[in-house]
This record gives sequence, structure tokens and C-alpha cells, in this order.
Amino acid sequence: MSRRGLLRAGLVTGAAGALTLGTVSFAQAATGGAGGNSGGGSVTRTVTGHLDPGAADFVYLPVEVPAGVRQIDVSYSYDKPAVPAGTPGNSCDIGVFDQRGTALGGPGFRGWSGGFRTSFSISASEATPGYLPGPVEAGTWHVALGPYQVAPQGMDYSVTITLTMGEPGAPFVPDYPPLRAKGRGPAWYRGDCHLHTVYSDGKRLPSEVADGARAAKLDFITSTDHNTPASHAVWGQYAGDDLLIITGEEVTTRNGHWLALGLKPGEWIDWRYRARDDAWKRFARQVRDSGGLVVPAHPYCPYIACMWKFGYGYADAVEVWNGPWTYDDESAVDTWDGMLVEAVRTGRDWIPAMGDSDAHSAPQVIGLPQNVVKAEDLTRDAVLAGLRAGTSWIAESADVDLEFTLTGGGRTAGIGERLSVAADAPVDAVVKVAGVPNGTVRFITDEGQQCQASIPASGEGTVTWRTTAAHAAYVRAEVRHPMADGSPGAGNTMGPQLQWGPMAALTNPVFLTAG
Repeated sequence: MSRRGLLRAGLVTGAAGALTLGTVSFAQAATGGAGGNSGGGSVTRTVTGHLDPGAADFVYLPVEVPAGVRQIDVSYSYDKPAVPAGTPGNSCDIGVFDQRGTALGGPGFRGWSGGFRTSFSISASEATPGYLPGPVEAGTWHVALGPYQVAPQGMDYSVTITLTMGEPGAPFVPDYPPLRAKGRGPAWYRGDCHLHTVYSDGKRLPSEVADGARAAKLDFITSTDHNTPASHAVWGQYAGDDLLIITGEEVTTRNGHWLALGLKPGEWIDWRYRARDDAWKRFARQVRDSGGLVVPAHPYCPYIACMWKFGYGYADAVEVWNGPWTYDDESAVDTWDGMLVEAVRTGRDWIPAMGDSDAHSAPQVIGLPQNVVKAEDLTRDAVLAGLRAGTSWIAESADVDLEFTLTGGGRTAGIGERLSVAADAPVDAVVKVAGVPNGTVRFITDEGQQCQASIPASGEGTVTWRTTAAHAAYVRAEVRHPMADGSPGAGNTMGPQLQWGPMAALTNPVFLTAG
């Protein structure tokens, strides 16, 4: 089928940002023609086409699948012509929807591999990582192309579909992870909530991620492969009394990425919308209805389609620290701190901070950074409740430990809590740190940094600063490493010369109420 013939056969506009191509027919396969029959054999079709710059976000290729198909195989390719320096070249993702359709948030999703794979297979018994095993039922399937970058010359593509006939194999049996691990009762638990495997664009097997989590001394992890829940069904064998595995997804839109944490096993969250489509709240609500958390991820990541454009009105937390500390993390913390001030001013709910590794493959370190969460036990619901409440802080690794409290009027409040005292009553903010040699402790309020103190070479120290509810609506703490040149940062708390080394630990705030 030539691309001109295909286009003339009927390019049909679908939903906003989508195109539907002419249908690929396998009618002969049902009657045994072209090498296909219900007892075995296969039949193949290849489609070629061209997309101009400014192509739709998603291009759907309908495929008429007859009865009696045991397995569907799809492969694709596209050209990569030379482009001027600084001009994006061709990049195209791929996935598939079955006979139940391509409706936004609908039941037809059967898998997505982005640009990480050039082919996939689906049968009742098994599927390529990123895809969902299950029967290949008759009806109109849709191969989904996602041309998120198109060169000035356009993109020539080719899609090959092969149907193999025969009786379906034994049904796939999912092995979902349990909702609890042994735990220690009410305690602080460590975990990484942003991790990838070979089920999306990671290079680690689930077994390797679980091993890495245990090596990092984590108590829990969340599976967040891009745009697919396919890995949920294999995590059960890698969980244990010592490791809670929570199911989730990184929802990768064209206007930013967000984490759907704590999804029901096998639940899928759609990503095919932009900020201008006003669809995010629908899917945020879906996650919350499942008991999960909505977390914008790496909001200042400089890569294409990664910077966050949806606002924070439906967020339960925000990932302010993603992997090794960089300037975009600094920007995320500054934005989050401004959001705390706004919450105080307006009386609205505040949004807690999180930090995760976003590790895909070696040498990226699982657990750098990690969330340290105060939870009633090591269960899915308890951990999510602690993150939602902000009774958590972020550590560079398990080697970093921290305690942070505010004490005044005979009462004490911890991270994520509120202390009510007389407006002029003295309140002591106390940070106890271990594991940060020659580090610097910073106390930050709604008026900015108010105190800075050094930690000795041993890496252990306690820093106390006194304030009142009249002068601070909240207090949060940061622990920084020395600067690259070995200096701790400027000792002066004022002026443009202020500089800090990489983050070692970051707390959620303790709020002060005058009353």
C-alpha cells in the first residue's frame, strides 16, 4: 500500500491532536487466503506514509483483525534525515489499542513502548514488555504512532503488521505485589517512588530494580513505567516482607510528566492530552479515586515535553528533587517554597515535596534521592497517607539521617505537622543531622532563610534556632553539602553572593499558628 494511496484512501481527523489513517484489511486471513487460516500460518501487511512538520500528536492506523488470530506482531521504522544544528530531528513513539477503541481513558489500551522498541508482539499468553497479554480478538485495532518531533523534511515511516492464526495459548496469570510488607509498626520508612524498567524505557529488569532497592536499604518502591501498567503483573515475585512494591505509572504527556502513585494493580492512566485540553483534572480524579497520589514530576526538566505546564491545582505532592541535584531541582524547590507562602496567605491546602531517583539504568542510582516517610506501617495505604500528609523528608541516601522538630508552649510538632502557640511565645527549631560531613544547615521560613550553621567534619551535629509564630508561618530545613571547591557557601545570609552546595536533605515544613 503506497503512502499516496493510503492518504487518498482517507485521512480522517479524530480528536484534537489526532489523525486516523485508512484501514488495513486482513479479510483474506479469515478464509485462509494469503497464507492465513484458523489452523496456523501467518499473513503480513506493510504500510508506508509521510508526515509533514506540524503533524498531529497521535496518528492511528486502523487494522481489521479477523477471528482466529493467535498473535499480532507489529514493527515500525522511520527515516532520520540530517537537520541543521539546533533543529529537532525525527522521533516517533509507538503503541496499540485493541478492538475496544482509542477513546481517551477508554478500555482499549493494549500497550505502549514509546521510542524504546521497534517491534512488539501480543498473544493471550505473553506480550513484549510494555504491552498487555490477552486474547487477540476480532475487530478494528489501532496501531498508534506518536511523532513528537518531525524534521523540516517531514517523516517517512513504515509499519508492518503480522497476524498469526491458531488457537490462543494458555491465559497469562498476573502476579501483582501484595499491599503490605512486614514493617515495624509506626516508624519512618524509606522509599523511591519514581523508577523505570524494561517495561518502558529502562534497561533494568524488575528483579534488578528490586535488588537495587534492597541494596539502597529502601523499605518501599513504586513502579512508574511510562504510560503503561504492564509491569504491575510481574512485581509480586520480587516483593517480600522486607520490600513493599507499590504499583503506579509515569504519565508522559506533551506538556509535562506526572506520577500516578498507588494505582490499582493493572490500572492504566491515559496521557494523550495537553494542558490546553483541560483533561488533566479528569485523570487526576481517577488516580485519587483509586486512593493514589498525583505528583507532577521534575517540573523544570529541560528536555522536550518534560517541563510542567498543567499547574498544581490537582496535585497531591510535587517532585522537587529528581536524581542527582541539579539547577532544575533548585528551581523546583524555589517554586515549591513560593507555593507554601501562597498556601499560608490564602488558607488553602499546602502541597508536600517529594524526591525520587527516576533511575532508568546503570549508573543511575536507585534511591538517590529517597523519601523518608512517617507511616503507621509498611503498607500501600499508610505510605501514601504519609506522603499525602507531608510527614516526610527527602534524603540523598540511607547514609543521611535527620530529625526536625519545633517546640514551644510546652508542645512539640514534627515534619508536616502544625504547632499552635501564642504569637510571641519562643519556639525552638531543632535539626539533628548525621551523614553530611562539613555540611550546612539552613532554616527557611515564609520570609526566606533565617539561620545557617555548619556541621563538623564528622557529619553529625545539632542546630537550634529560635523564632516565634509572629515571625514565621512555617519553618523548613535544608542540609547542603560543601561547594565543589570545598567551601560551605557564603556565611552571610544576605546579598547576591549567597551560594550553596548540592542538597543532602530537605524537609517538608512545620507550620506555626498564632493562637
